[in-house]
Amino acid sequence: MQTPFVTSIIQKVAEEIGAVVLVDPECNFVGLITFKNGNKTFFRTTRFSINSFASAAIAKDKGVSSFFLNKFGYKVTEGKTFFSEELCEEIANPRNIDAGFYYAKELGFPVIVKPINLSQGIFVTKVHNKQEYYQAAKKILQKTTGFIVERFYSGNDYRIVVLDDEVVSAYQRIPLFIIGDGQSNVLELMQQKQESFIKNGRKEIIDFEDYRIKKNLRRRKLTFNSVIPKNNIVYLLDNANLSTGGEAIDFTENIHPDFQKLAVSIAKDMELRLAGVDILTSDITLPMVDYTIIEVNGAPSLTHYASFGKVQTKRVENLYLKILKALENENHREKH
Repeated sequence: MQTPFVTSIIQKVAEEIGAVVLVDPECNFVGLITFKNGNKTFFRTTRFSINSFASAAIAKDKGVSSFFLNKFGYKVTEGKTFFSEELCEEIANPRNIDAGFYYAKELGFPVIVKPINLSQGIFVTKVHNKQEYYQAAKKILQKTTGFIVERFYSGNDYRIVVLDDEVVSAYQRIPLFIIGDGQSNVLELMQQKQESFIKNGRKEIIDFEDYRIKKNLRRRKLTFNSVIPKNNIVYLLDNANLSTGGEAIDFTENIHPDFQKLAVSIAKDMELRLAGVDILTSDITLPMVDYTIIEVNGAPSLTHYASFGKVQTKRVENLYLKILKALENENHREKH
């Protein structure tokens, strides 16, 4: 079995500081790190015990974290949570799928519908009408008990990764897209894209069955058989997560200090030592005029980011080295 990318980086940087890594052979993204000074820490994929359990759990619940960020005075997306019929009965709350639709109409289409507690952009959908709304909401409720309906904001999507008062990386995320060559159809262009991902060590990350791709093609009056004119760009998804085929443009070297300060203070206020802060703004290299926080992630995965080049891989290695050093020198408090 091939060692996962994160595990191999952890093994590499642990060796540099004389730590020993014990990986579960059945589940090779889980391991125990023993440091030279006797301290120990577990990891599971990108989750380390660097953040407290409570802070990580709050960051994972998008509705709750948005509430706190708003109370701290940050600009967050305007939205509300809605729940499955079972949960509505259990907590005596009328905010069911139909209430969500009326709220979406109130905000004005298009709106974003997204699961309350799933990661990696799963089921995050931009919906334009009643039919699309119910399709997205029902898909989410098959998987989890609640979803968020939020206002759609335009702007560029950036992720800023913070570790202990320092911005480690910053990059713009661009949703999964294909570029026409005047000969290949949509399906062929998607297959070519998938092959280029695999070649760059990004695994098979395009889900050809994703209903959102079909929805977006339909909206543009296209099918998998449509030939795309040369140099025409077609965006297949609305969410910009790298884990669903998004691409990254690196801004680590030229992120404006305003945005560095913003990301560091958000992580601090959310009690997260390690955080991925996702924001929408027009340009992260200019002084901050306006921004909207999409969400804060307590276990940012940088696997896909690292696949964009040697510089990025080195940054990820440095981040994990810093995390391990921080954990090695920590007085062993009870942590997640």
